Amino acid sequence: MKKFNFNIPEKSLWYLFICGGIILLVVLLGVFPLYKYNDNNLNQIKKLDNQLVAQKVLGPIYLTLLKTTEKKEERLLPNPKKTTISREEAGKFQDVFKTITGKSHLRIVALTPDLSKLAGTPPFLVQSAVLRGEFANFRKMLIELGEVPYLDRIEEISIQQFPDSMEFRLKIWIAIGG
Repeated sequence: MKKFNFNIPEKSLWYLFICGGIILLVVLLGVFPLYKYNDNNLNQIKKLDNQLVAQKVLGPIYLTLLKTTEKKEERLLPNPKKTTISREEAGKFQDVFKTITGKSHLRIVALTPDLSKLAGTPPFLVQSAVLRGEFANFRKMLIELGEVPYLDRIEEISIQQFPDSMEFRLKIWIAIGG
């Protein structure tokens, strides 16, 4: 095998190594960090593009949610000022109760006044009610019943499940004034 013999002066070799080192330093200190910086920027651009696409897709949904929350009325339970009803008008409660249960899609099985409590001049009239229907409708009925200003309290609620519906038993106290 022949050996290659280059006739390069030693001084030129040193210049070649120094220039190569400078080029290597420029690549390591300048080009490589710039490449990493551009790569990070590219990743951030991709993330922002994905967020932009998601916002374009979810934007209409967000607007409809905003509109529904603006239109939504407050869900406050009624709390009227408590009053009493005269003895002569106490019979109107049955009509009011029938109207409320009709709105709530419940069926009245029985609605009777408790005559044992009528001795003397009691300040309350107790009505016993038996209703049938669905539980969600019973909830609506209780909210509507809360709007009656002369309703003092509901003493007892009994719920029993039947195959076709639920049965609700209530003892309702009505405030009677003189």
